[in-house]
Amino acid sequence: MTTTEGWHLPDRVRLTDGEVAAGVVGDGPPVVLTHGTPAWSFLWRSVVPALAATHRVHVWDLLGFGDSSADPGVRPTIARQARALAELVEHWGVTDAVLVGHDIGGGITARAHLVEGVPARALVLMDAAVIGPWNTPFTEHQQRYPEAYRTMPNDAFTDLIATRLRTATHNPMSPEVLAGYLRPWAGAGGQQRWVDQVEAVQHTDTAEAVSRLASVAVPTLVLWGEEDRWLPPTVADRLAAAIPGARRHRIAGGGHFLAEDRPHEVAQAIAAFADGLPTR
Repeated sequence: MTTTEGWHLPDRVRLTDGEVAAGVVGDGPPVVLTHGTPAWSFLWRSVVPALAATHRVHVWDLLGFGDSSADPGVRPTIARQARALAELVEHWGVTDAVLVGHDIGGGITARAHLVEGVPARALVLMDAAVIGPWNTPFTEHQQRYPEAYRTMPNDAFTDLIATRLRTATHNPMSPEVLAGYLRPWAGAGGQQRWVDQVEAVQHTDTAEAVSRLASVAVPTLVLWGEEDRWLPPTVADRLAAAIPGARRHRIAGGGHFLAEDRPHEVAQAIAAFADGLPTR
């Protein structure tokens, strides 16, 4: 784990469906961070050191994202990602973590806990794709015409997704930060990986978890950016209403990539929530 230009996760963990990049830093009560699409663990680079001052932070790249790879023939669905998270938590030996999920990472976290039985001390669902339908119009268009995106000239494809990524934040991305988000999708291989994950992302994979939201028995924080243009704050209200006792917290000046816009506020919100939980 280094700077913007050289961010990487140091560990490689072999799971059933592929090999994931992962890292653990800090000491204290455990927190597990799961990113969404089209991000990777780079999203958490400023949150991790702030949280690690008081917590043991576990972070990973989803199968097919960042420096992780899905095995040939494996579709990186939310269901498979949830199973990967379950295997990874077991690998880490974590039984009482605060599970944090952003975007589809929220759906993955909810499914991992409610369907795969991953133990949790608490949940934090951040700008989370849980209650469907939650695909954006751009994602739906890609899913209708995947071959058009697979065969698009790579320079045109890169320009298109760069434009899309810029809308994920409320504050303008610097060229260096944008390059960091684009790195896993670079070149012809990255273009195919992008379309692979787009085709695999279906809100039906979170339906089973959604049907069990009323049974969530651990403290839950629904954390959202007030300026989220991909999943507006009204989605947060619906999600919080579906989970017994869930707390809502909005952060001003934050877009969908809330951890990019407001990393210190995100770290503070997670830490304050985690530190306020009863000791087990």
